Amino acid sequence: MFVFVCAGCDAELTTSLSQVALPAHAHQKYGNGIQLPVLMEPGTFAVDPEPWGPPWRRWEEIHPDEAAARGIYAPVYALSDGAPGAIVIAPGDTRGTLLIPERRGGACCGLDGADGPNMACEACGLPVASRVDDCSLWQAVWLAPDAVRRLPVDGADAAPLSWAELTAEGKGTPPFEPIATWGSRLGSNHFWSWSPQWEAAAGRALAHLLVASEGHAVTVPDGLTGEVFQRALDALLPAGPAARRAVLAGPGLPARDRRADILLVPTHPQTGEAWAPAEPAAQAYLVPLPVGVWLWLAFPEPHLPVPTSGGMPDGVLRDDPPTPHARYLFRADAEAFRHTLVRLPAARSSWLREILENLTQHMRAGLF
Repeated sequence: MFVFVCAGCDAELTTSLSQVALPAHAHQKYGNGIQLPVLMEPGTFAVDPEPWGPPWRRWEEIHPDEAAARGIYAPVYALSDGAPGAIVIAPGDTRGTLLIPERRGGACCGLDGADGPNMACEACGLPVASRVDDCSLWQAVWLAPDAVRRLPVDGADAAPLSWAELTAEGKGTPPFEPIATWGSRLGSNHFWSWSPQWEAAAGRALAHLLVASEGHAVTVPDGLTGEVFQRALDALLPAGPAARRAVLAGPGLPARDRRADILLVPTHPQTGEAWAPAEPAAQAYLVPLPVGVWLWLAFPEPHLPVPTSGGMPDGVLRDDPPTPHARYLFRADAEAFRHTLVRLPAARSSWLREILENLTQHMRAGLF
C-alpha cells in the first residue's frame, strides 16, 4: 500500500492505495456529450509509463529516430513532451487538495486537464494533479509525476490473485450498458449501447490481430467474439483460403487447439501481464484482452428468452428480461486502435500504414 505526498511539503494527497494495471480505456474519449463514470476503482492507482498531456509537439517537429526511440513506429498527430509516469486515481481518493479555477482547460461540461495541473496542494499551493470530469471523458485525477512522491504505508499489498481465483470470481464486463448523455430538454437521457470499455479493448486487440495476421485473412469464433471482430477483420484483410485461426484461450478453458495461430487471452487486472499457455514451445501470437471482457467472451452469462413466472426453476438466477442490445453494429475504438498499432514495430509495413492513413474512411464506413 502507498500514499502519495506533495513533493514540495510532504503533505499527504491521497488515501492508502494499491497498484493495479492501467485500464485499456484510460485515455478514451467516447462519443459527444456522454457522462462516463469514474475510471479507477476506489483504493487503487495505476501508472501510465508514457508521457501524456501538455506540452505537445506535432509529428512534423519530431525526427523519425526520436519517435522510434520512444516506441512510435508510424505517424501520429502529436506526441506529448510531458513527464512520463503520471498516476491515475479515483477522485474520491484525493486528500488535501484545492482546485485551481483559472486552469479549467477547454472544458465543455466539466474539467479536461488541457491546461496542465488544475489541482494544488492545500498546504503549500504547488500544482500537483489534473482533475478530469468533462463530458465524454472518464472521471479521474491524474497526479503529476514530478510533483508527488510515493511512500509505502503499513499493511503490505495482498499478493495478486491467481488466474484460477480471477476465473472463480467471474467479474465479467457486460458488453452492453446504459449510457447517460447531457443536454436533453428533459434533463439527463439514457440509451443502451455497446460498452465503451469493450470498444476500447477491441480497438487494442484488433491492432494485435492485424499484426498477427501478417496480411492474411483471420477467422475468430462465432457468436459474440465474431460480432466484435469478424466484420472489421473481413474488411481490413484480404479474403483467401489460407486464413489464420484466432481462438479464445486462458484459465478454465480446454487445452488450446494446436492448429490455432492466434490466441485471444486475458490480461491480469493487477499486474497487466497476459496469460500464456504452459507449453513453452507454443508459437501462437497472444492478443491481450482485459480480463472482464475475456471472461464474458469465454464464459458468457446465460439470459432467459422470456421472463419466468411462478416459482423460480432450479438453476435460474433471475427472471428479469434480457439486457437490451445496442441498435448498431459493434465498432472498435479508433483511437485505442491507433494508439496500439503505432506502438507495434510491424506498423512500419506499408499495408498497415495504409490502414492507418485511411482510418477516417474506415470510421465513416462504421468499422470504428
